[in-house]
Amino acid sequence: MEYILQPWPWYVSGPMIALIMFLLIMVDRRFGMSSNLRTMCSIAGAGKKADFFNFDWKSQRWNLIVVLGAVIGGFIASNFLTPNDAVLISDSTISDLNSLGFKSAGQAYLPTELFSISALSNIKSLAILIIGGFLVGFGARYAGGCTSGHAISGLSNLQLPSLIAVVGFFIGGLVMIHFLFPLIF
Repeated sequence: MEYILQPWPWYVSGPMIALIMFLLIMVDRRFGMSSNLRTMCSIAGAGKKADFFNFDWKSQRWNLIVVLGAVIGGFIASNFLTPNDAVLISDSTISDLNSLGFKSAGQAYLPTELFSISALSNIKSLAILIIGGFLVGFGARYAGGCTSGHAISGLSNLQLPSLIAVVGFFIGGLVMIHFLFPLIF
């Protein structure tokens, strides 16, 4: 049990991801989470209103099971396999986040200043969550997939658009954390 509770080293998790990707390529499947939103909208009948959602969603049922497994696995890991709620981050990062008003830095996995029920009554926190969610959804659609789809599946298939998207994700992350994050907080 102690082995399961610790982060797995790259030489265990990396080959496991490679094996899964190899199997998906062999059965001609593409992995990605954001495509499931299109599938769920199609199931709900959005194909009657927009042609984008008018496709054979039943061919994507396997990917919905991946999402269900990710949700269940995340719940199990968070509630039963996590020895504490703190994220191991450096003291300097904790100090920087504390100076920006995040007093829960280093004590909780997600900052309670943004992700607690009481934060929803704060207009700034609510606006950040709504605008951020919209930008992530729009970005995933505009890029033709989410970070997991491009970085894992697209790069495994040697797709140039996925390489460009992944480089863009990293550049966007650097711009966000070094320029926009200090302006917002």
